[in-house]
Amino acid sequence: MERFRRASVAGVATAAVLAGSVGVAVAVVSPTPARTSATGRQDSARPDPVRPELTATATVSGVRAWEQFRVYGAARHLSPGTTVALQQKQGNTWVTLPASMELTRRSTYKMRVHLGLKGQNQLRIVGGGTRSPVFQVAIR
Repeated sequence: MERFRRASVAGVATAAVLAGSVGVAVAVVSPTPARTSATGRQDSARPDPVRPELTATATVSGVRAWEQFRVYGAARHLSPGTTVALQQKQGNTWVTLPASMELTRRSTYKMRVHLGLKGQNQLRIVGGGTRSPVFQVAIR
């Protein structure tokens, strides 16, 4: 009986080795399908890169001219130390204001802001190749 058990184990091990090499050959023959882009070209099977994101919130909805308020937010997929800056829409163009800072260790920021352009101001934060959604602050 002992001989039979040893022979069976050896036979099963040999069958497993043979089956394993056949399985490898099948895996090599059938590669994963490539993705097709919107242009019809085949892309590699790499995942899409993550896009950085910024959030921005003002502590007030309206202030007097040159009164201080704060803008704070967080970044995702941006390194700590990345510089972010405040932009204001003036006419049809976005103007970068002299209010900037580096992201903290937790990829957050909080900056003090003074605005003097009266009316409804459209603002956003830019940095690291991305921008936040537009938010508004009324200056009286």
